[in-house]
Amino acid sequence: MSVDPRHPMFHDEDAARAYFEAQRWPDGKAHCVHCGSVNVHRLQGKSHRPGLFQCNDCTGAFTVTTKSVMESSHIPLAKWALGFHKMAASKRGISAKQMQRELGLGSYRTAWFMTMRIREAMSLPKMSPGRIGGEGKTVESDETFVGGKKKNVHKGKPEPKKHAVHALVERGGKIRAQHVPDVTAKTLRKAIAKHVDPKSTMNTDDALAYYHMSREFAAHGVVITRMASTSAGTARRTFSRQRASSRS
Repeated sequence: MSVDPRHPMFHDEDAARAYFEAQRWPDGKAHCVHCGSVNVHRLQGKSHRPGLFQCNDCTGAFTVTTKSVMESSHIPLAKWALGFHKMAASKRGISAKQMQRELGLGSYRTAWFMTMRIREAMSLPKMSPGRIGGEGKTVESDETFVGGKKKNVHKGKPEPKKHAVHALVERGGKIRAQHVPDVTAKTLRKAIAKHVDPKSTMNTDDALAYYHMSREFAAHGVVITRMASTSAGTARRTFSRQRASSRS
């Protein structure tokens, strides 16, 4: 993620507000978050807090943070912008403790609040019906095991059970992630057939479970396992951030 940490939006409230407004209203026209009307105006003057809009139709007031994960927060927008950047740029995610230290937040409670809100904003939406991929599109498949480590178990406690999770990521598109009973060829092929259009190009690692992909899809790209950390793509990075979220 090539964003200069010296960018004004990470240090100046007005620049950060302008950035978030541009993200929420890309066409430059703010619309009411209560009724959807575009007949709104920005309130000026010292009697109003910066960035406040009012709708001329429903008379409701709102800012860029209203009905967002930043709503009802006293954390400066510049720190929110930097927090989003750090979470997105970190390959393995970032813990609340690290967020507190690097952003200079006053307490762990504040850092935890911010981190959980950012993760909520980054969370996967409910799976829409239908298959992902299609003609001319590439879908990546990867699997991992989620669970605690044996070395972290307290004396006398049982070793935590690992749970298999399988993810399918359409490049530039939708994601399918679900718990699976195991990572055998039968289980993975069934999950892929259910969620991926057969006209897609499938990209996987070199596990034997994916051996027959070339017969079932338009094309099958293989990434050698020892190169997967740099080449596997979105599916593997998705798992990396999910693992980091458990460390806060």
